[in-house]
Amino acid sequence: MATVLQRRAALDVPLDEGFRLKLVIDLLHRPVWLGGMAAVVAAAGFQALALLNGALAVVQPIFVLELPFALLIAGVVLRRRVTRHGWVAVTCIAAGLGIALAAAAPSNGIDRPTGTGWVLVMVCCVGTMAVLVHVALRRPEGRVRAACFAAAAAIGYALTAALLKDATHAWQTGGAAGFFLAWQTYAFAAVGVCALFLLQNAVQSGPLVASQPALTLGDALVSLSLGVTLFGEGVRTGWWLIPEMAGAALVLYGAVHLARIPLTQALVAPPARTRG
Repeated sequence: MATVLQRRAALDVPLDEGFRLKLVIDLLHRPVWLGGMAAVVAAAGFQALALLNGALAVVQPIFVLELPFALLIAGVVLRRRVTRHGWVAVTCIAAGLGIALAAAAPSNGIDRPTGTGWVLVMVCCVGTMAVLVHVALRRPEGRVRAACFAAAAAIGYALTAALLKDATHAWQTGGAAGFFLAWQTYAFAAVGVCALFLLQNAVQSGPLVASQPALTLGDALVSLSLGVTLFGEGVRTGWWLIPEMAGAALVLYGAVHLARIPLTQALVAPPARTRG
């Protein structure tokens, strides 16, 4: 629901407001976008519960179902039918996710990462996001710009989830005081806002077929990497990598084709560029 409302609100914002604070200020005056933010807050609560009880490598990959669910909700909101090609794409994403997770069989790791681990992760993630944003800003509106912004947003969302997972364990062990005294609490809020800002710019910078695959697979793969390296979560390797890669390929195939169907384009196509 958050995806439908936020992206619907972004349709009315001119492209030349992209990557400016005026974009956020303008969106704050739109009830539809505020409704989307309320849905984000609710989703964050459920995400925190999921991360508290499960591995990061399990919870975050499930977010690849965001676009299929957004499409189905948009079909109801806009009163449009999902085409046969759309259902095929949705089936590919769901099947690919199931195959990849069943093959990887992620297991729980440690509850609280070390300080050194967090320093390395923050430097790598934030540094990569900065490079992607730099590349995006040097490109005109189009596929490359949209893909770079989306990839940076994907890293931001994965990092937000990792920080949120650590913060929820701070709540579990230290209560509300431990939660609000933990630096991870404020870090996940800051990184989450940045990721949301980057996503809005990705939507406005080019076609969905360029940004959505980068966002869909990027979030899942980076989250999986953070789960393994930061939280010590285990995944199966060896010949299990074959069905894992096959599942990822199905997800990518479904995401690309789902981004091309008319209903998705009607929901998230960039608005016409204006000058003023």
